Formats: sequence, structure tokens, C-alpha cells
Amino acid sequence: MAKEESRTLPSELGVVRIADEVVSIIAGLAATEIEGVSSMSGGIGGGIAEVLGRRNLSKGVKVEVGTEEAKIDIFIIVDYGVRIPDVAWDIQESVKKAVEDMTGLKVAHVNVHVQGIHFPKGEDEEPEEEAEAVEVAEEKEK
Repeated sequence: MAKEESRTLPSELGVVRIADEVVSIIAGLAATEIEGVSSMSGGIGGGIAEVLGRRNLSKGVKVEVGTEEAKIDIFIIVDYGVRIPDVAWDIQESVKKAVEDMTGLKVAHVNVHVQGIHFPKGEDEEPEEEAEAVEVAEEKEK
């Protein structure tokens, strides 16, 4: 028997099914809205989808959905200079609220895994090798 990867909500008019992928997308969007999150860390599968031109909205999110609760793991890359515990706390609150409000699931856990740090590239700064090459070229012109 195939494992059903969706949540069933019985009602008077019928049944509503929420796929695990939907919960992943909701959690991913809620996490990327937090200031200090540079990107989601999705591994090789997410990278291939982006190369092919698809935006993988559930990249960096792993969910385990039961009948009434969900456990969510978020894998992120943070911006350099942010306070990581504050970013993680904001992600946990945002993801929990978004998933509970949109799906009716109780969120048992939101685990945040920091996979890396994004360092900004200074636009005004030249790499040392290029700066030295420019100086040498200017001296030769004189």
C-alpha cells in the first residue's frame, strides 16, 4: 500500500487533502521573508531545478506531516553579520504561524539548520591582484 503524502480534512461536504509539498512551500516562503536569511539550502536537487529555470519554493524544507501535527526542518544560509539566534527565532515563529493559519495543522517542531553564511561582495573593492595589475600598467605608461 502506497504511503499517502497528504493531510485529509473531513468536512460535511467532502474531504480536503493538503499535500506535504504545499506545507513545504508555505514554510519555505515564510522563512525566506525573514530579514537575515540569504537563501535556502536545498542540496543538489534544488540546484538542478534552479539551473533548469524552475524556482523550487520548497527548497531547503523537510516536513513530516501527521494527521494533526507537523514537524518542519528548515535549512538556511544566513547573511554575514546577523545574530543567528534572533534569525532562527523569527523563522520559527513565522513558519509556525503561517502553517497553522493556512492549513489548520498544529506545528509541533520547527528546527532551523544553519548551513552557511553569505558574505557580501563589495562593489567598490577591487581584488588585490587586479589593483596591483592596474598600478603596474600605470607605471609602464609613465
